[in-house]
Amino acid sequence: MLDSLVRRRAVKDDSTAMRLKYSPYYHHFERQDGCRVWLEGREMIQLSSNDYLGLNQHPKVIEAGQKALKKWGASSTGSRISNGGRAYHRRLEDKLADFFGTQDCHIHSAGYLSCMSSIQGLATRNDVVFADRNIHSSLWSGIGMSRARVEKFSHNDPNSLLRAVELESPKKAKILVFEGVYSMEGHIAPLPEFLKIAQNHDLFTVMDDAHGVGVIGETGRGTTEHFDCLGKVDLICGSLSKALATTGGYVAGDKELLEYMRTHSKQTIFSAAISPAQAACAEAALELIKAEPEHLTRLINNTKHYKSGLEKLGIDTWGSQTAAVPLIIGDRLKAYKIWKELIAQGVFTTISLPPSVPPNKELLRTAISAAHTVEDIEQGLDRLGTAFNKFR
Repeated sequence: MLDSLVRRRAVKDDSTAMRLKYSPYYHHFERQDGCRVWLEGREMIQLSSNDYLGLNQHPKVIEAGQKALKKWGASSTGSRISNGGRAYHRRLEDKLADFFGTQDCHIHSAGYLSCMSSIQGLATRNDVVFADRNIHSSLWSGIGMSRARVEKFSHNDPNSLLRAVELESPKKAKILVFEGVYSMEGHIAPLPEFLKIAQNHDLFTVMDDAHGVGVIGETGRGTTEHFDCLGKVDLICGSLSKALATTGGYVAGDKELLEYMRTHSKQTIFSAAISPAQAACAEAALELIKAEPEHLTRLINNTKHYKSGLEKLGIDTWGSQTAAVPLIIGDRLKAYKIWKELIAQGVFTTISLPPSVPPNKELLRTAISAAHTVEDIEQGLDRLGTAFNKFR
């Protein structure tokens, strides 16, 4: 093949060389049982799963997926705009809309697509987007595709947002983009303050609540319920691959907004529809969230136990307020070494480095699940203490 500039850039990339040297990503577990996974034949405690409520292997979720597979087959083999729409899509969307307290909902084959479409499907190049600096890559991708002008504000800082908004023309269409719960930090957005600014300055609000749904709120309805603000955010987007135990994504809001998005969102128009099994598993998980609150109770108790242990170990958790718990290291090489040490001890975590996190915030991302046992947490804490002490 031709020795092109593009090929040489790929072959000589330092970041790829570092990733291949330490191999922290793209692992493939051979088996899973609860929060125990097997990697290269070794049993490990998984401390980085997004299966917050432990519903991934719930019998009712599995049974629902199996029944849908037998009834509908593996896929609708098309996009929703053409031949891919099915009754199970609308049934799940209706139930999600009811859960979020919105008029309508649309599901996509990935959460990334849903978050992109929530912005690209509504914003135009003449608009201004006010974005929290720490929002997910999917939201940045949607902003980029919309070609709207971007004004960043400091993470979770209403005053920073207000200063940026007050400099803008009142005649401009303005969109506020933030996350309800930040997956790397475990922080909860100051939603009431954001909504007050939005109301006073004509801001359209888009909130990614992928890591809030099922995790916070009295009945697991996420950030809006947590702050008693159900129905007050214009669009809520997120993923089905966290507490809802499958894959796919959703955008929920007023019917007119969703219909406009279905007309203008490239992610919605051109991507294949979610599979029957995915939709059925999400629907079953949603019903379990409503019918069995003990999963959320167990998650809350497990998270308290874990954070208490981390505090005793003196590990910085960046003020995490949820089950997403970062372990701050602040040094790239040390982060790699601690991650490797934990692998050797049988604990699987996820390493996160800039630009995924701010400079000097290199971290190991951990997350607690209702499926974690007391033994999982105790063993995990013991091994975390050993690894961190080794490289302090």
